[in-house]
Amino acid sequence: MEDGYRLWLRYEPVSSPELLTAYRSAFGRLLCEGDSPTLRAARDELTRGLTGLCGARPRTARAADVGGDGDPGTIAIGTPAGSPAIAGAGLDGALADAGAEGFVIRAGARDGRPHLWVAANHDVGVLYGVFHLLRRLQTGAPRAELPVTSAPRIQLRMIDHWDNLDGTIERGYAGHSLWDWHKLPDYLSPRYEDYARAQASIGINAVSLTNVNADPLVLTAEYLPKVAALAGVFRRWGLRVFLTARFSSPIELGGLSTADPLDVAVAAWWRAKAAEIAQHVPDFGGFVIKASSEGQPGPQDYGRTHAQGANLLADAVAPSGGIVIWRAFVYRGDLDEDRAKQAYGELAPLDGQFRPNVALQVKNGPIDFQPREPFHPLFGAMPRTPLFAELMLTQEYLGFATHLVYQAPLFKEVLDADTHAAGPGSTVARVIDGDLYGDRLTGIAAVANTGDERNWCGHPFGQANWFAFGRLAWDHRLGAAEIAGEWLRMTFSQDPRFVEPATAMMLASREAPVGYMTPLGLHHLMAKDHHYGPGPWVAPDPETWRATSPKGAPQPLRPDWTSVYYHRADAGGIGFDRTATGSGAVAQYHPPVAELFADPDRCPEELLLWFHHLPWERPMRSGRTLWDELCVRYDAGVEAVRGLRQTWSDLAPYVDLERFEHVAELLAIQEKEATWWRDACLLYFQSVSKRAFPPGCEPPPGSLADFICVHHSHVPGI
Repeated sequence: MEDGYRLWLRYEPVSSPELLTAYRSAFGRLLCEGDSPTLRAARDELTRGLTGLCGARPRTARAADVGGDGDPGTIAIGTPAGSPAIAGAGLDGALADAGAEGFVIRAGARDGRPHLWVAANHDVGVLYGVFHLLRRLQTGAPRAELPVTSAPRIQLRMIDHWDNLDGTIERGYAGHSLWDWHKLPDYLSPRYEDYARAQASIGINAVSLTNVNADPLVLTAEYLPKVAALAGVFRRWGLRVFLTARFSSPIELGGLSTADPLDVAVAAWWRAKAAEIAQHVPDFGGFVIKASSEGQPGPQDYGRTHAQGANLLADAVAPSGGIVIWRAFVYRGDLDEDRAKQAYGELAPLDGQFRPNVALQVKNGPIDFQPREPFHPLFGAMPRTPLFAELMLTQEYLGFATHLVYQAPLFKEVLDADTHAAGPGSTVARVIDGDLYGDRLTGIAAVANTGDERNWCGHPFGQANWFAFGRLAWDHRLGAAEIAGEWLRMTFSQDPRFVEPATAMMLASREAPVGYMTPLGLHHLMAKDHHYGPGPWVAPDPETWRATSPKGAPQPLRPDWTSVYYHRADAGGIGFDRTATGSGAVAQYHPPVAELFADPDRCPEELLLWFHHLPWERPMRSGRTLWDELCVRYDAGVEAVRGLRQTWSDLAPYVDLERFEHVAELLAIQEKEATWWRDACLLYFQSVSKRAFPPGCEPPPGSLADFICVHHSHVPGI
């Protein structure tokens, strides 16, 4: 039964007899010289993969035996330091280009027999090279694109889990946490190994285990052995463990009266805690910190800056080689200022004040993982500070785990955006990979979409976003269509009659939720108390939002936690004016970009209402009025989902029944919920604009009051 557990590592037998014969001839023997846990993982993976693909297990070879009469082809894997076969293969120049984690794959002949080398400078590179080779075999290109020399363009390629110690996951829609803290460290679920193997297969080399809204307990003597147990499983797969830390931990765990970053006792406490962690996890990566944001404790509680807070922790982890990843998702409730401006306003002036082992982790856009945002203005604004990008795999604002949304086009949209920080071509990708400013520390992270559901991600196509992130983290020059094709061939079928339409379906799925949720630059229109479903009518309570709620009481609605704050629809028009006549946020971009965004006649229409408040009757490029265009875009989003359903229905002959029916049922839910989004939003905006629906746009059934009254209990991921 196909249940999705094997992800893209299925290693199904090759269907072509000719190709199968070629595989068996070329890959009949495996030579692996040297020994380490990581090298054994590479050897075992190659054995597993070739056995599945070829239907026959490759024979283990010794160097002295290779090349004799009648020998099949041989694969040699290893490093020059551990393998004479690799050292003598003449790969020194290519290995110099491969760096610390990269690899070299070369095909040739030895004594008249096929020979293939998978070489690297370090064992983890051999592991990545093996997975690359198997990916090529799975996608039907056994000897294509050889020779290969590949090295990651970004150093730290991280998955961030927002998992809580009680097993729940904030913004998690695929079940409970993978980490069974209660049974750790004594019981290690086999799933931990499978998880780490999947991460290594796409080049992920770091994982943050815990929620950014951190629980200080994870730093205690009770939990550190549990963390060490997970790190012990992950280590051979090249995964380095990070932890989130609550800034007030010296008070909550250490009994101190303050967490002031300039207090000597606080600094001593953090140094001791970091040393304690390093005793349990010698390769501890460091801390991921959310502080002075959304009510989380932080340095601003003591009148200190983000740099002073980050440097405190950076000094603590420096002796063990750790780093601090300080999240740039910072905004305060006591400021009457456009929330899109606050991170830039607080952090850009601190450029150059952070320790060398500190990086700022910046979300792709300035609000919060919306279906579409402009790139964050901090990219290109801090040339003396390493910036990591933070993306989201779990679909917090994209329909949770019931909507099919392939996010690689979204990721590419951000990575390829030109900041113009150092002239044309200063893309976000060049900022985060260190190319633009020569940063020594580079990284990219994504919020996990994994849980304990059997297929890992809830939606079978949710796996594609995990896969795509890893591929782009390794090489951001890859295309969204190329990655989709790889994933489809590895996960479902190599039949082009399936792959080509399914790729088109995946690429189309990115624009669909933008259309039925937030077209033309609208954003943050979700329901109250959770992010499931539409709520464009959600407004603040001006009498209570500044008050402090008692623990357990409903959180009062601040203006920037509501929808009307962002869309600003009124009788005259709609949209958030972020030009010089409004909040001025557009000025945070470099001049060519700022000039483009500030001009409503030049601003890309997909971001128009992000930057401009415009009249309902404004002519659009289509010739329609803004109101009519908004209606058409909402309709098009729903129609796009209907197109996805039809395409998937046509692909039934090429997909196993279990996964076909699962996806089909989820697509039916998606169409229902897309219609709900469209109808609720259009009825609300019509109630404000007082305009008739244009020809061809059927008035939604029911009344606005019917939609406002909809309430959902126990929504996952809160």
